[in-house]
Amino acid sequence: MSHFFSYFLFIMNTSDIVSYNSAAWDREVAQGNEWTQSVSSEVIARARRGDWSVVLIGHQPVKRAWFPADLRGKDVLCLASGGGQQGPTLAAAGANVTVFDNSAAQLERDRFVAVRDGLDLRTMQGDMRDLSMFADASFDLIFNPVSNVFCPELRPVWRECARVLRPGGALLVGFMNPDLYIFDTALMDKTGELKVRFSLPYSDAAHLTPEEKEAAFGDAPFEFSHTMTEQIAGQLEAGFVITGFEELPHHASETAKYMPGYFATRAVKGG
Repeated sequence: MSHFFSYFLFIMNTSDIVSYNSAAWDREVAQGNEWTQSVSSEVIARARRGDWSVVLIGHQPVKRAWFPADLRGKDVLCLASGGGQQGPTLAAAGANVTVFDNSAAQLERDRFVAVRDGLDLRTMQGDMRDLSMFADASFDLIFNPVSNVFCPELRPVWRECARVLRPGGALLVGFMNPDLYIFDTALMDKTGELKVRFSLPYSDAAHLTPEEKEAAFGDAPFEFSHTMTEQIAGQLEAGFVITGFEELPHHASETAKYMPGYFATRAVKGG
């Protein structure tokens, strides 16, 4: 029995997704995944001059209107947002940034940029469902790019975000269109054919055999589709008001010809 097969069975039996995906994202860093590539010193220098942008979905910059008019002095949590990209950029723009991520190697990319460019930036490792290390009302803004696809449940995430945000604080979230997961991804990647195969909600562990997972995705992180009810109603139930919505085709999928692959929401905490 292969190491992967044994670990797949372990996950099926214990739901220990967090530790597996932590190690999987460490491997993504070593393999040069595009979301692990730190921004350049030039990007940081421009951000210090007020010329900055960050991405929440795909490669499209987030509207500046989704952010406070002035980031200087704002307390920002970059949630599951390691990789040396958004966090350092927002820090260079003047925010007090904490980058929170499940992957030690991803967080190291943020520390690398901070040391290289003289940024004041804090990093912390953990599960996005548990922000207990932060006090209530600690942040003015939470920036959460497409990453809850690697989390098995979302309602604890939204509850924790509401707790650590100050009244009037904003939660910016990017997430995958769950309908992408009905397709046979391995076939699509190999031939470009879009063939419906799976029911929703989808998860790698529930819908693929260990052999299929290993053949199609190797030791990549486990993913979960999540329903729009989990994504949108979950935020509303936690006390947020949705004030912005965007959609974008997936930048690296055949489905981009037919449907959006990403959604983004801006939500504000009441009170």
